[in-house]
Amino acid sequence: MSEIPLPAGGVKLVTFIPWTLVKRGMKKEIITPIDAPEAFMVEAAAERQQKKAEQHSSVVRALGLATYWQSLIDAGQFDSFTAIAAAEGLSKGHVNRLSRLCRLSPERVRHCLEARRPPSLESLTRQEVSLHWNEQTAPQQ
Repeated sequence: MSEIPLPAGGVKLVTFIPWTLVKRGMKKEIITPIDAPEAFMVEAAAERQQKKAEQHSSVVRALGLATYWQSLIDAGQFDSFTAIAAAEGLSKGHVNRLSRLCRLSPERVRHCLEARRPPSLESLTRQEVSLHWNEQTAPQQ
């Protein structure tokens, strides 16, 4: 068995390249800062921000669904949330719980989207929501 000679007169060289593993859809990709360390830092920061935004995506999705369903009723395409539940193949209870979210004031919605620790979807849907926005000013958790 023969050994491969070490380069540089027997000195073992080790090169360190900082990298980060980021998720791109279904696959993972390694990002290195070769020739562009500033771009690397910007992309790593963007990945961290995206990961943080994904943490409360169920709340964002539920708010979007409630608003969309309300717009369907306002446009006259459906008569009630019960009809929407039947068309979507969802339970009436689930659709009615999510439909309460379209009553939230813009201030409460902003709080849900920008909070460091946003309320959970379950806590939002279990609360009684006042129809008057000025009574909703204090975010409840």
